[in-house]
Amino acid sequence: MSTLPAASELTGHRRLRDWIGDRLLLLLTAGASIAAVALIVLIALKVLRSAHLAFSAFGLSFVKSSAWDVNHKVFGALPGLYGTAVSSLIALLIATPLALAIALFLSELAPTWARVLVGSLVETLAAIPSVVLGLWGILVLGPIAANHLEPWLSRWFGWLQVFSGQPSSSGILIAGLILAIMVVPIIASICRELFLQVPSELEEGALALGATRWEMVRGVVLTSSRPGIAAAMILGLGRALGEAIAVAQVIGAGWTIPTSLFKPGDTLASKIVEEFQGYSTKLQLSSLFYLGAILLVIGLVTNLFAQLIVRRFDVYRTGAR
Repeated sequence: MSTLPAASELTGHRRLRDWIGDRLLLLLTAGASIAAVALIVLIALKVLRSAHLAFSAFGLSFVKSSAWDVNHKVFGALPGLYGTAVSSLIALLIATPLALAIALFLSELAPTWARVLVGSLVETLAAIPSVVLGLWGILVLGPIAANHLEPWLSRWFGWLQVFSGQPSSSGILIAGLILAIMVVPIIASICRELFLQVPSELEEGALALGATRWEMVRGVVLTSSRPGIAAAMILGLGRALGEAIAVAQVIGAGWTIPTSLFKPGDTLASKIVEEFQGYSTKLQLSSLFYLGAILLVIGLVTNLFAQLIVRRFDVYRTGAR
């Protein structure tokens, strides 16, 4: 039986160095956290201060007004809210099943070499600049949708008002498709990590009891990851709500509330991009900041809601309180 030598007492120099290191670590980490919070507060204050003139002129009626008349100095946000909500909803409806399929393939079905290859390509998709996706939407996706997708939708679902009208290479539907491409990598990467965290004992136990692979995925993987999937969808929605450049390139710049998805529209973010450099009055500039303030509030609420769901998922998975 061997014994270990007793640890020698720390010298005063060592204790002083450790004390200084602990304090420096605390200061650096706390400083970084405070700086992040301060940056958010400064951005919000700047946006709100710049929107004060429009808020004083229109109040909360700005949110429900459809006007945007620079000559008569009358502005409203309702068409932008409509375009933002509809294009983001289209993106979420398309991106969610695609992202779930990608995540399930990478976590449950793909061989090792395919997981590395496909996973890298999906992550690369998230790194493509939005302006490049917008150009691709103008040159490739728009013509394909106008010549094939929209006529097909009109032929089979034209009895619905949203799929009626003349096909176009720019509009709310094209913006929704571009946003879906941008949202897929976010939802897929988060869901993949969620699926990998499901204990393998549960999956193997379900298979051993006679469940098919689909029944195992549906009853074990998807069920245990449900709150996390919801949080991933909300984070993807937040990404779609704030996109400006790519949407401005393909949505068609129409400050209206169109009844058809084939017609041009606008979002809050795309309107800011389109007019910020060419504003003519201070009230117009303040109204653009008012749109930014609305978008800031929507993004903040969306992310807080996602964090609440993630926390609920952690409690559900670990039993912590």
